[in-house]
Amino acid sequence: MNARALIADDEVHLAEHLRARLAELWPELEVLPLAANGLEALRAINEDDPDVAFLDIRMPGLTGIELARRVDTRTHVVFVTAFDQYAVEAFDREVVDYVLKPVTDERLAKCVERLKRKLAAAERPPALDEVLAKLARAIPGSTGKLRWVRALKGEVVHQIAVDDVLYFQASDKYTCVVTRDGESLIRLALSELAPQLDTEVFWQIHRGTLVNMNEVSSTRRDMSGRVFVRLKDEKTELPVSRAYSHLFKQM
Repeated sequence: MNARALIADDEVHLAEHLRARLAELWPELEVLPLAANGLEALRAINEDDPDVAFLDIRMPGLTGIELARRVDTRTHVVFVTAFDQYAVEAFDREVVDYVLKPVTDERLAKCVERLKRKLAAAERPPALDEVLAKLARAIPGSTGKLRWVRALKGEVVHQIAVDDVLYFQASDKYTCVVTRDGESLIRLALSELAPQLDTEVFWQIHRGTLVNMNEVSSTRRDMSGRVFVRLKDEKTELPVSRAYSHLFKQM
């Protein structure tokens, strides 16, 4: 059975370039559909169990380092990074390999040969805790929050900047993403999405609602004491549940 690999990178053109180079250097390798962020990558790894995962260190959703901490030990990890001045010292290639952006054939070929040897020997990937802790300390911004989401509107998948989101709302197993341009859906529960957001910006105001506080213009309290937040679009008003109303006492 041919080896399978996953490529996870939010920069699609770089991911496609890596896929093209792998096709030349390792033609028998089966490459799974590209993952555009850490959450998509985690789902693909859990469902498809690839032999190798090429992980961009900086990704929305989960960074490559955060993702590698959750990867089952059956999957060999290769980091894809632009941080050569940090990475070269932090990486131990006997534990976890890396390739630098832009990916060169010479460096990738060495990585491929090393992976082939490990797979041929049925070598299990080692524990990554120590090297991941070292990388997290060495690489700036490696634990950043979600910057983009990919959401479905009709039959089209849109890439949406998190800063442009007015609010997120739970919708069964999905999350509704509301921007000034309308609504779209993420195939991810709000409970899974929330930990990836900046909690200083996105406040939980209801069990099923996270609002972008940069988009809140005012609050009001009705006769029964219920609190509502009004957004800067001047047409949207969202209820605040009693459990979160204390957040708005000073507003």
